[in-house]
Amino acid sequence: MSFGEGRATARVATAGLTVGLLALAGLALWSSVSAQATTAHVRQLNETSERWARVLEHVNVADDALRDLRLKRTPQTIEPLRSSAGSARGELEWLRTSGMPSDAGVAARLLPFYDQTTEILREVVAGDDPPQVDQAGLAHSSLRRQVSAQIGAKRLDTTEYLRAADEKNARLRIAQIVALVVDGLLVALFGMVLLGHRRKILRQAAKNEHEAHHDALTGLANRTLLARRMETAVDKARKNDEPLALLIVDLDRFKEVNDSLGHHIGDLLLRQVANRLSWAVRDTDLVARLGGDEFAVLLPGVGSAENAGMVAEKILQALAMPVTLEGLELEIVGSVGVALCPADSGDGHELLRHADIAMYAAKREKSGVAVYDARLHERGAAHLTAVTELRHAIDRGELFLQYQPKALADTGVVCGVEALARWQHPTRGLVRPDEFIPVAEENGLIEPLTRYVIDAALRQCRAWSDAGWEVPVSVNVGAACLHHTEFPGDVADLIKRHGLPARLLTLEITESAIISDPDRAVEVLRGLTELGVRLSIDDFGTGYSSISYLRSMRVHEMKLDRSFVTHMCTDAGDSAIVHALVALARNFGLQAVAEGVEDQDTWTALAEAGCDVVQGYFLSEPLPAEEVVSWLGDRAAAHA
Repeated sequence: MSFGEGRATARVATAGLTVGLLALAGLALWSSVSAQATTAHVRQLNETSERWARVLEHVNVADDALRDLRLKRTPQTIEPLRSSAGSARGELEWLRTSGMPSDAGVAARLLPFYDQTTEILREVVAGDDPPQVDQAGLAHSSLRRQVSAQIGAKRLDTTEYLRAADEKNARLRIAQIVALVVDGLLVALFGMVLLGHRRKILRQAAKNEHEAHHDALTGLANRTLLARRMETAVDKARKNDEPLALLIVDLDRFKEVNDSLGHHIGDLLLRQVANRLSWAVRDTDLVARLGGDEFAVLLPGVGSAENAGMVAEKILQALAMPVTLEGLELEIVGSVGVALCPADSGDGHELLRHADIAMYAAKREKSGVAVYDARLHERGAAHLTAVTELRHAIDRGELFLQYQPKALADTGVVCGVEALARWQHPTRGLVRPDEFIPVAEENGLIEPLTRYVIDAALRQCRAWSDAGWEVPVSVNVGAACLHHTEFPGDVADLIKRHGLPARLLTLEITESAIISDPDRAVEVLRGLTELGVRLSIDDFGTGYSSISYLRSMRVHEMKLDRSFVTHMCTDAGDSAIVHALVALARNFGLQAVAEGVEDQDTWTALAEAGCDVVQGYFLSEPLPAEEVVSWLGDRAAAHA
């Protein structure tokens, strides 16, 4: 029975019980009133019967006195007759005025006759007249018969009334019994409903207790239960000198799964991870989900850091097995941080922080497992500070751009610039890109950073255009941007805001960004191409083999990585790679762009190999925006 049905049954039972109790009370009141009425009526019947009996008694006394007088007239026989004459008149008068209707009618009819009889008796007492004696005797006989008949009728009425009253009372008793039984059934039903509600309340309380201490998605313990169990385990570890370990497990690139495949697949993956973590540990250990893709494992009585590390490796091995979700095969990679009690801390909250710091160290160093020590704490604090400062730098505009020119390899004519982000830190000075770009990629800041750079580059391009210089600009795009279908819309808004032709913007993407989720990346790149934006594959040849994707993606240029270009004149292998990549670009109809051109010989070799565009310090180092126009002027004059 559902909760709503239970409430409806409770309302019906309550209403029925109320009606039943009211009916039972009404029947009891009716029975009481009926009993009082019956008693009063029976009392009235008895009183009238008693009155008629006294009338009959008076008539019999007078008749007996008359009979004695008839036998012998003496003072002794005359006196009883004199005293009995008219003695019944008071009773008859009462019956006529106060008796029941039937009695009043009979008494009213008998009174005149009784008065006549009384006059005759008084005449008999006064004289010696035998005919009057006989007449009085006849009158008394008539009175006796009528009174006796009335008494018999009253007895019959009383008997009939009592029988009817008994039948009525029997029906009332049956009704009362029925009402009592119904009320009893309703009470039982009400009790069952209350018992059911009590059980539901207890079940709901147990459910609430479970939900308050367990994760709804995975069924694992939550942070609250972990803190409670950890407090108990830490106290026991300190008292008994039995080391325990706390492991923090975090999944790598889980955000990409959520963004690329949807939250439904992400939830299924988290359930699989929860199952694997539970399988990898003992029954006495506690596995908890802290939130998102972060889990904790409490290992009481682990013994040593080596044992905790073995458990961590076992967890990573369990996670490393491929998982298939709705036809998709995914690989799970995790990072585990380990902290020990009491060696690292004797406080549960601090132990959790230390394990978290170790986990971030494992993630940062890509080591899989890291055990906490004080130096990790310092590096972790510095890392968190760097993340916060970079976020503020983006918000406050502390980042600025420099622009490195690009030129046609065969003519030396400048054909565009590449925008390069720089960070002017208020205390640390100029921060190199290879220091803050990884921080942005690891902490979800690469997308706002990419939008910031595109916006600043287009703004500068607009300024150059207003000054009479049409300078195409290229910008590096973070991998995460290619996993969001709204990215082309963001780029379109920026182009529209600055009022520039889309062809002046080139977006440089890496091979790894495409390979991590090719379907989503191809969809996003298609949207960018439809805007008219040029696309370039950056550092081609250093990442995964993506030749098969060149057929499906409408890219415009291929950038050769500087690691091949720099030594191509002195290393035959690098030279062969450069020639092969240039030929590959030509076969696919792409423009070949070489980075890292540091001298004339390299430039000449690239031009001879058929490379289209060169970029490097031999042409120009990255320039501030305000120097680009003058450099372009000088370059144009020298070239002329």
